[in-house]
Parts: sequence; structure tokens; C-alpha cells
Amino acid sequence: MGSITKELADLLNVQQIDKYLFQGQCTHLFGTHLFGGQLLGQALIAASKTTDRPVHSMHAYFIRSGRTDLPILYQVENLRDGKSFATRQVHAIQEGDVIFSAMLSFAIPEQGLEYQTVEPHYPAPETLLSEQQLKEKIKNDIPVFLHTLVMQQFSLRMHPVLPFHPYKPEKSEAIYAEYVQTFEKIPEELDTAMMHQAIIAYYSDYNLLTTSLRPHGVSYANGSVRSASLDHSLHFHHHFRVDDWLLYDMNSTITSQSRGMNYGRLWQNGQLVCSVSQESLMRLKQK
Repeated sequence: MGSITKELADLLNVQQIDKYLFQGQCTHLFGTHLFGGQLLGQALIAASKTTDRPVHSMHAYFIRSGRTDLPILYQVENLRDGKSFATRQVHAIQEGDVIFSAMLSFAIPEQGLEYQTVEPHYPAPETLLSEQQLKEKIKNDIPVFLHTLVMQQFSLRMHPVLPFHPYKPEKSEAIYAEYVQTFEKIPEELDTAMMHQAIIAYYSDYNLLTTSLRPHGVSYANGSVRSASLDHSLHFHHHFRVDDWLLYDMNSTITSQSRGMNYGRLWQNGQLVCSVSQESLMRLKQK
């Protein structure tokens, strides 16, 4: 297993210290700002370790800003173990304060009625530049003091279909899409449904809120707007593998009250495998 994928799996694979208590470490992905995707992925792993069923839905709220210089405690509460469904609540805690809370529902896989909407058509990932290659093209526009932070390689391989320039934003449609996969195959000892789901939960928060910023020509990167994830929901529909290409198709339907409503759909081999929704903060900064 290569170092980038191993570091991601190790980050998400929280340590169990009691039956329903887990501890997670942090990474300095965005400096001192704790990445919301980390909370989503770690909370999903913590809750999943208390049941033998895969997650089918997760509803989360980001309550306080987290710190990257402190570990995180995940307190899991077993609300129900039924014949078909199991329900868990998870609180992420730092310095005695709850910074994140989520409800997760787990279900035994079963067969039933099948329908899905049509997958959007985009160029194949192999024909597109990677996120890292696109960052190299705009390197001269990135403030010097941010070069190291911005140019670091993200934990997953991403090939944007509709790239944008965060330091020179222009008004555009409220849509975004990119392909994603891990850099290496997930090894046998970590090849579990909860790890694949946790990695997608982690990634799903990465660019989703940018869709509601695009119609306004503003960006989180150039200092014109304060943006953050407020809540985040995932619904898992089918089995998938994060070490194969997935398409993440995103759009926003409305912005109002300094908030944006964002939606995402993850596809693999023509199948809709996961749906995402999120409300995000998008508050203009005073000049």
C-alpha cells in the first residue's frame, strides 16, 4: 500500500478504546482548520465498528470548528438493533465540547425494486488533467505564503471535468464534476465496506460547497467569502470500490440567507452508488 493511501486509511481507522468510545487523530490538510470530511469519515468508521451491517444513510451537523492539534473522541450511542436496521448516534468531542454530531442507519443488504436516474455523460477520466496538474498551471496566481499549503497533494487522485480557478473566480453555472479514486488498491486487511464508505464520506465534503459559490463569482480562496459546511448527508445505494474510478457530479439549487444548498451524486460503472446533500455557509466578508 502506498504512503498516501495508507496515511488516509490510518487517519480514518479510529482506535477503539472502549465498547462505544473511539479516538481519532488529525491531519493538517488545511492548516489549523479541521477538514469536515475527516469528521465524517472517522465518525462513520467509529459507528460501523459497533455493528456488522453497512451504513445506508448518515446525517451530520458541524457544530463547532475543530482543531488539528488535538485528538478527537468519538462517543457512539447504540439507539437500536432491529432485524433489518440498526441506528447509531455519534458525537465528536474536543476539549469537552461536542464539535460534530451524526446519526447513522445501518441495513442488511436485500433485493427489491430497482430504478435510477440517467448518469450524466462526461469525458473519460484518462483524458482529463489531474487536480495537481491544474494547480501547477495556476501556481503563479497563488499567494506565496500559501504555496506549500495549496500545492500539497490531496489524499485522493482527482480529475476535474469542470475545473475552476479559485483565485480568479468567474460567474458560471452552479455545477461541478470530477472523477476520483485512491492512488493505490485497498489491501485485503482494510478491504471492508466501512473503509470504502468512510473514504467517500471523507472526500464528499472536499469540493461540494463550491457549486453554490460559482453563480456569484466568489471563492473561498481569494478571501471574498467565508464558507464552511453546516450539515451533510449521505445515502449509500450500492456497493462500490474507491480504488476504481467514481464520478462525482454536483450542483446547487439555491443560495439564500448566506447559505447554499448543494447536491452530489457518485456513479461507478453506470450505477448510482451514493447521493449527497449539504447546506453550506457562504457569508460575504466586509471590505
